Amino acid sequence: MKKIFISPSKYIQGENELAHLNETLSLMGSKPLVIISKQDLTYVNTKLEQSQKNKEMPYVMAYFNGECSYSEINRLKAIAHQQHCDVIVGIGGGKSLDTAKAIGHFEKLPVVVIPTIASTDAPCSSLAVIYTDEGEFESYMYFDKNPDLVLVDTSIIAKAPVRFLVSGMGDALSTVFEARACAKSKSDNIPNGKSGLLALEAAELCYKTLMEDSYKAKIACESNVVTSALENIVEANILLSGIGFESSGLAAAHAIHNGLTTLSETHHCYHGEKVAFGVIVQLVLENAPQKTLNTVIDYCKMIGLPTCLADLGVENVTRDKIMKVAETACLEGESIYNMPVEIDSDKVYSAIIVADKLGA
Repeated sequence: MKKIFISPSKYIQGENELAHLNETLSLMGSKPLVIISKQDLTYVNTKLEQSQKNKEMPYVMAYFNGECSYSEINRLKAIAHQQHCDVIVGIGGGKSLDTAKAIGHFEKLPVVVIPTIASTDAPCSSLAVIYTDEGEFESYMYFDKNPDLVLVDTSIIAKAPVRFLVSGMGDALSTVFEARACAKSKSDNIPNGKSGLLALEAAELCYKTLMEDSYKAKIACESNVVTSALENIVEANILLSGIGFESSGLAAAHAIHNGLTTLSETHHCYHGEKVAFGVIVQLVLENAPQKTLNTVIDYCKMIGLPTCLADLGVENVTRDKIMKVAETACLEGESIYNMPVEIDSDKVYSAIIVADKLGA
């Protein structure tokens, strides 16, 4: 049995760490292409200026247009090539970070990702989600390595809207349940190997940290301050969940998320919010103990994650709507087939209906 574990080469997290960016960058290159939106630049410019004072470095600034599309990747890749940049830096949300990863992949350059929110575990991953220029999902792009550095400045995360942090908790919540399912069914993880002990322990520690520190971290974020609890949750959302999902695998929760995206009523919801409801559906599918279901539902209600379809904006629940979600979740190649139980669209439909009633 082949076990595969992947992760970023280096992970740095702490308050005001962005002010020391250039000291770290100088070990990787001398002329970085910095990909960032104009809005995100307003949030981090003071810290970038401080980093320049600490150690001057010639940035090539390239404003991100908003979509991780092939045309945007090619546009920014051309700038990196023309300016002879030797390291790619992405700052912002998931789409700008994914774009940086893609450019580094094509140009064979080191990649640094700097999330300004902790809403998903994507920063640590070796993949990108590609969209059209209009923002419609197009494909996944897989890379031969993870980012060389993930740098997280928790003083920036603390000032972001709290809903982003809570959504990240929803994404992280799925990690342990999907990891356990993949281990039980002996399914492959993202790099097409089996889970090792470290990945499974990361998933378990992620869950333990969420149960202990989520509410305290939410209050800290609402107050725009950094505390130990906030630091722990940021690490759980980004690093522990990132390692846990990629090196352990995905199962039903993320497949249910994908199914929910077919309902226009859910389009206002963030990724982690839909995944959180997917966790409840997965627990119903595997007939988890009532105590586990109660714990998860109570946790979601405590921090403000959806626990039923109405919470996701689906007020008029019909068989056709929910069957569409179930059938999409059961498409060929979906991660739901990593579950250690028999799967078909009728069973998934039933699990969604029951999860909705339990969560409500």
